[in-house]
Amino acid sequence: QVQLVESGGKLVQAGDSLRLSCAASGAGFNRYAMGWFRQAPGKEREFVAGISWGRYTVDVADSLRGRFTISGDNGLNTVYLQMLRLRPEDTAAYYCAAGPVVSRAEGDYYYWGRGTQVTVSS
Repeated sequence: QVQLVESGGKLVQAGDSLRLSCAASGAGFNRYAMGWFRQAPGKEREFVAGISWGRYTVDVADSLRGRFTISGDNGLNTVYLQMLRLRPEDTAAYYCAAGPVVSRAEGDYYYWGRGTQVTVSS
Protein backbone atom coordinates (compact mmCIF):
# COMPACT_ATOMS: atom_id res chain seq x y z
CA GLN A 1 0.00 0.00 0.00
CA VAL A 2 1.18 3.51 -0.88
CA GLN A 3 0.56 6.55 1.30
CA LEU A 4 0.66 10.07 -0.12
CA VAL A 5 0.70 13.28 1.90
CA GLU A 6 0.42 16.69 0.27
CA SER A 7 1.62 19.90 1.88
CA GLY A 8 2.30 23.53 1.05
CA GLY A 9 -1.15 24.85 0.24
CA LYS A 10 -2.12 28.25 1.66
CA LEU A 11 -3.77 31.58 0.95
CA VAL A 12 -1.81 33.70 -1.53
CA GLN A 13 -2.42 36.74 -3.71
CA ALA A 14 -2.76 36.77 -7.48
CA GLY A 15 0.66 36.79 -9.12
CA ASP A 16 2.35 34.95 -6.26
CA SER A 17 4.28 31.69 -6.56
CA LEU A 18 3.83 28.56 -4.47
CA ARG A 19 5.39 25.10 -4.29
CA LEU A 20 3.41 22.05 -3.23
CA SER A 21 5.00 18.83 -2.01
CA CYS A 22 3.82 15.22 -2.06
CA ALA A 23 5.64 12.79 0.22
CA ALA A 24 5.28 9.13 -0.78
CA SER A 25 5.78 6.07 1.40
CA GLY A 26 4.84 2.39 1.52
CA ALA A 27 5.92 -0.76 -0.28
CA GLY A 28 6.61 -0.35 -3.97
CA PHE A 29 5.86 3.36 -4.28
CA ASN A 30 8.87 3.89 -6.57
CA ARG A 31 7.23 1.61 -9.14
CA TYR A 32 4.39 4.10 -9.70
CA ALA A 33 4.07 7.23 -11.73
CA MET A 34 2.92 10.34 -9.87
CA GLY A 35 0.34 12.92 -10.78
CA TRP A 36 -1.18 16.14 -9.53
CA PHE A 37 -4.90 16.88 -9.89
CA ARG A 38 -7.03 19.73 -8.62
CA GLN A 39 -10.69 20.28 -7.87
CA ALA A 40 -12.40 23.62 -7.41
CA PRO A 41 -15.81 23.98 -5.73
CA GLY A 42 -18.57 22.99 -8.12
CA LYS A 43 -16.15 21.64 -10.74
CA GLU A 44 -14.84 18.22 -11.71
CA ARG A 45 -11.38 17.06 -10.75
CA GLU A 46 -8.88 17.92 -13.49
CA PHE A 47 -5.37 16.83 -14.40
CA VAL A 48 -2.54 19.22 -13.59
CA ALA A 49 0.76 17.39 -14.15
CA GLY A 50 2.40 13.96 -14.04
CA ILE A 51 5.87 12.44 -13.78
CA SER A 52 7.54 9.04 -13.47
CA TRP A 53 10.04 8.44 -10.67
CA GLY A 54 12.70 7.77 -13.28
CA ARG A 55 11.71 11.04 -14.97
CA TYR A 56 11.54 9.50 -18.40
CA THR A 57 8.10 11.03 -18.83
CA VAL A 58 6.86 14.46 -17.77
CA ASP A 59 3.48 15.95 -18.65
CA VAL A 60 1.71 19.22 -17.79
CA ALA A 61 -1.82 20.20 -18.71
CA ASP A 62 -1.88 22.36 -21.84
CA SER A 63 -3.60 25.26 -20.09
CA LEU A 64 -1.01 25.29 -17.30
CA ARG A 65 2.16 24.75 -19.27
CA GLY A 66 4.56 27.63 -18.77
CA ARG A 67 3.27 28.44 -15.29
CA PHE A 68 3.29 25.03 -13.56
CA THR A 69 6.24 22.63 -13.34
CA ILE A 70 6.40 19.14 -11.86
CA SER A 71 9.61 17.64 -10.48
CA GLY A 72 10.73 14.93 -8.09
CA ASP A 73 13.44 14.01 -5.61
CA ASN A 74 13.90 10.24 -5.53
CA GLY A 75 16.11 10.38 -2.44
CA LEU A 76 13.46 12.27 -0.48
CA ASN A 77 10.56 10.29 -2.00
CA THR A 78 8.89 13.58 -2.79
CA VAL A 79 7.19 15.07 -5.85
CA TYR A 80 6.81 18.82 -6.21
CA LEU A 81 4.46 21.13 -8.06
CA GLN A 82 5.91 24.59 -8.65
CA MET A 83 3.20 27.13 -9.46
CA LEU A 84 4.02 30.58 -10.85
CA ARG A 85 1.90 33.68 -11.45
CA LEU A 86 -1.07 32.23 -9.66
CA ARG A 87 -4.55 33.36 -10.64
CA PRO A 88 -7.84 33.29 -8.72
CA GLU A 89 -9.04 30.49 -11.02
CA ASP A 90 -6.19 28.33 -9.69
CA THR A 91 -8.02 28.19 -6.37
CA ALA A 92 -8.70 24.52 -5.66
CA ALA A 93 -7.89 21.51 -3.53
CA TYR A 94 -4.76 19.96 -5.00
CA TYR A 95 -4.33 16.18 -4.83
CA CYS A 96 -1.34 13.94 -5.32
CA ALA A 97 -1.89 10.52 -6.94
CA ALA A 98 0.06 7.37 -7.84
CA GLY A 99 -0.61 4.99 -10.72
CA PRO A 100 1.01 2.55 -13.16
CA VAL A 101 1.73 5.14 -15.85
CA VAL A 102 1.81 8.89 -16.34
CA SER A 103 -1.72 9.68 -17.43
CA ARG A 104 -4.18 12.58 -17.63
CA ALA A 105 -7.07 10.29 -16.70
CA GLU A 106 -8.17 10.27 -13.07
CA GLY A 107 -9.21 6.61 -13.29
CA ASP A 108 -5.67 5.47 -14.13
CA TYR A 109 -4.41 6.27 -10.63
CA TYR A 110 -4.61 3.80 -7.73
CA TYR A 111 -3.68 5.90 -4.70
CA TRP A 112 -4.61 9.40 -3.62
CA GLY A 113 -3.60 11.84 -0.93
CA ARG A 114 -6.10 13.81 1.12
CA GLY A 115 -5.36 17.08 -0.67
CA THR A 116 -4.02 20.51 0.22
CA GLN A 117 -5.98 23.73 -0.28
CA VAL A 118 -4.63 26.55 -2.44
CA THR A 119 -6.58 29.80 -2.36
CA VAL A 120 -5.63 32.72 -4.61
CA SER A 121 -7.17 36.09 -3.84
CA SER A 122 -7.43 38.92 -6.34
